[in-house]
Amino acid sequence: MAVRRRDLLAGAAALAGIATVGLVPGAAAAASRQRPGALQAPSLALGDRAIVGRASARKAMEHLEVLSNQIGPRVGGTSAEKRAADYIASVLRKHRYTVTLQPFPVADKYLAEITVVGDRGRKWQTGASPQGKLDVTVSGAVVDIGRATPAELAHVRGQIAFVPDSQVASDASRLAVEAGAIAVLLSRPGSPDRKLGTFTPSLPSALPVPVLGLAQVQGERLRQRLAAGPVRLSLTVTHHKNLTSYNVLAERAATLPNPDGKVVMISAHYDSVPGSPGANDDGSGTALCLELARVLRYLPTQKAVRFALWGSEEQGLIGSRHYVKQLSDSDAGRIAGCFQNDMVATSWDPAIVYWLLSVDGGENATTSTLGRAARRLGYQPRTKGPVARGSSDHVPFHERGIASANFSWRGESGPALLEPTYHTPEDTIADNVSSERLQVSLELIGCAAYELASQRD
Repeated sequence: MAVRRRDLLAGAAALAGIATVGLVPGAAAAASRQRPGALQAPSLALGDRAIVGRASARKAMEHLEVLSNQIGPRVGGTSAEKRAADYIASVLRKHRYTVTLQPFPVADKYLAEITVVGDRGRKWQTGASPQGKLDVTVSGAVVDIGRATPAELAHVRGQIAFVPDSQVASDASRLAVEAGAIAVLLSRPGSPDRKLGTFTPSLPSALPVPVLGLAQVQGERLRQRLAAGPVRLSLTVTHHKNLTSYNVLAERAATLPNPDGKVVMISAHYDSVPGSPGANDDGSGTALCLELARVLRYLPTQKAVRFALWGSEEQGLIGSRHYVKQLSDSDAGRIAGCFQNDMVATSWDPAIVYWLLSVDGGENATTSTLGRAARRLGYQPRTKGPVARGSSDHVPFHERGIASANFSWRGESGPALLEPTYHTPEDTIADNVSSERLQVSLELIGCAAYELASQRD
């Protein structure tokens, strides 16, 4: 009987805590209004009001500005990724979470930075071929050689050769070098429906000059500039080796009795592919986690709340796989669910559906609580799933038997329909982020995770 009385007292404290922390002046009225982009009126639980009264896409966008605009491309294991990890850790420590950086080794990276001379210091990041010359800086004028014959290549000596069609990359690169080119830029044509990002050219044999793989948009911009007049570039090629990437883990303890040590996780990856500032993929998910860490920091819960920001997702879920592999069976059994957030704010018009993506397409604790939250918030007509989909950091959790799912805005016809600027330099805040969709994502994940964290097992 004493245990029940203690639980009742804890429950009363929880309600008082929600009322104090969640419903600050003006928040009650804001929480009762129809949610942004919702198709139905809300019917909010008390815990929902604590979330929607405080969660702010505007505040999340401040973190996204740092990650995407100030830091830029965050390739796994590079100094830029580490700057992002340090920023994330500093925000979470400010919110009074216990923060740990979990290191793990990652493969070498071959990258280049291109400066367009006279273009106000504008820089492009690209991939570099490991078969080309590395750890070097070269500068020169650019010559578009296209499908030029050997006789037509005489004018490339001492210049940077630009090959707009990488299907002829091997022959064109060799011919350009034989003609005296000091570097080779390869580009892929792609299409408006699926633009292509930077790449690491693979060559049949070593060449004595740098060979870079441009993104489609970089190649298009270079051709436009060449059509308007001469272009000079400075290229710095770097072999990044002996690399370490980091998972950033942050936790706050349960405030109510939690005898089994249960944990609810909210996660995202903070790295990006080469050349991409990764605003939607997955700066948006990272910004969501940082904002929800602020919102949830003092709310009463029956379970601990743990945020996980994964490094090196883009190289094969390396960070999340490392984390899950390190879990003991007892630690894995204490995770009640992991809410993974990958690409949660695209402004691409056809991405009108918020997808619930479990690896096997089945319901679990994360998808069921999010489905209930969607109904309470009035968002349910905009959600679909769960449906089967891997390709993100929920996969290692599923393989370990832990309830998990990925949540993401995608096209209506299916979760494989991604925005054309996916994994490209055009994944920017200005071109590919919707603050309204970010707000919806914040509220859905916040309310669902809080429901699960507040449940007694």
